Amino acid sequence: MSSLLKIENLHVNVGETEILKGVNLEMNQGEIHALMGPNGSGKSTLAYALVGHPKYEITQGSISIDGTNLADLNPTERARLGLFLAFQYPVTIPGVKVADFLRHAMTNIRNPDRKEGEELMPMREFRTELRETMKELNIDAEFARRYLNDGFSGGEKKRMEILQLALLKPKFAILDETDSGLDSDAVRVVSEGLAKLSGDHMGVLIITHHERLLEYNIPQYTHVMLAGRIVETGNASLAHELHESGYAGVRERHPDAAAEEEAAQQEETAATV
Repeated sequence: MSSLLKIENLHVNVGETEILKGVNLEMNQGEIHALMGPNGSGKSTLAYALVGHPKYEITQGSISIDGTNLADLNPTERARLGLFLAFQYPVTIPGVKVADFLRHAMTNIRNPDRKEGEELMPMREFRTELRETMKELNIDAEFARRYLNDGFSGGEKKRMEILQLALLKPKFAILDETDSGLDSDAVRVVSEGLAKLSGDHMGVLIITHHERLLEYNIPQYTHVMLAGRIVETGNASLAHELHESGYAGVRERHPDAAAEEEAAQQEETAATV
């Protein structure tokens, strides 16, 4: 049976400021959703709230997978339940080799009850799967011997995220502006890699400002955020409209949200003067 990620009336604060103001979204395994919106609309806040970042406080509403409320689960427990976040700016961890990191992560996902210090997945099994996956994604084997994201280019960091996605096999993957800072060739490589991994086993939420990442990953649903809410949902043609024309049309169709967005921007400007 297909799993369901359900977000209901989600309100999220960062400090004293309310960022999300009633987000509703449902995603089934096998679906591709795009989430778009101007800067400051709440897209990344939604991503971090989903995975349990402590800075993002849920004040109202719920997030659930197959009826299990995620609010009481820490990020590790949410990951083991099938949630994955590809970061906009992946963290560098000098001294930790990619292969060691991946072996630990894969073991914990496949054996959720494992305690730290207990046996990892067999090395031969891990190496075989790692080599096959890297070959499929056209990633050089030397990649696995390097320290995690240490000295990586922007494109290499994002390919590392795709490699994790391939090996961890989550039910739901959230990609937070994975195309950010990449040139066209790197975006194409990442987009093609993601397309190879998509299927009935995984729902994908692609947070993006651009249409490039959607070239090989055509969304069934495109959602537009404005002032902390999803104000509009359509298909892939909506993503194309936003790429071509920007958000002027969305603001015209949703004047109340646009006015709220403008007021928040004025407050932010006044606070920095």
